[in-house]
Amino acid sequence: MAAVAATAAAKGNGGGGGRAGAGDASGTRKKKGPGPLATAYLVIYNVVMTAGWLVIAVGLVRAYLAKGSYHSLYYSIEKPLKFFQTGALLEVGIVPSSVVLTSFQVMSRVFLIWAVTHSVKEVQSEDSVLLFVIAWTITEIIRYSFYTFSLLNHLPYLIKWARYTLFIVLYPMGVSGELLTIYAALPFVRQAGLYSISLPNKYNFSFDYYAFLILIMISYIPIFPQLYFHMIHQRRKILSHTEEHKKFE
Repeated sequence: MAAVAATAAAKGNGGGGGRAGAGDASGTRKKKGPGPLATAYLVIYNVVMTAGWLVIAVGLVRAYLAKGSYHSLYYSIEKPLKFFQTGALLEVGIVPSSVVLTSFQVMSRVFLIWAVTHSVKEVQSEDSVLLFVIAWTITEIIRYSFYTFSLLNHLPYLIKWARYTLFIVLYPMGVSGELLTIYAALPFVRQAGLYSISLPNKYNFSFDYYAFLILIMISYIPIFPQLYFHMIHQRRKILSHTEEHKKFE
């Protein structure tokens, strides 16, 4: 669910394999930029988040070098991953996108981190977790760097190119990791009755978390191809526009 929702704003922010970020002013209509104080806050926020995801990346590399294996690397970066991914909630209300849309995008990843990976301890050693963690980490380092340099009006072409190109691999990689992780959690959720509410009860209400996770997995089917190919289209438009602009300089 996280990657699917995270790209749900592609039509509004020009694609790029991620949700709208703090300070992103892209879209179909140009919006008035933030004032000096707001810009300073956004720059600091994006710098901190870039540094945070770099810490996660370094933690993964160090753990791999120490263990000599990529298995169970999640435990080496569990705390910073939870902290900085949950910290993205601060983006709600400060980005140009709607509060509802931004909330949904951020909460989708927070859901996968806390309601699936954290809650079902048995899946934390699955390779699929590492798959989406690596995809998220690379994506967020690029995304927050992109917004930082954009706010400073000094965006290197390499960062822009990376944001609108690497999603071609990172998006399917992240989605695959998320789906496989949710799938791996299903038998444990069913066995423990995790977060499920059975009848009878005084509220006359029931909820099957196992079925809910299956519905989330099914929702990827119509959403993924549509958003992925839209992002491909946006990449061509944005990068070709950049190339044309360079020719006239």
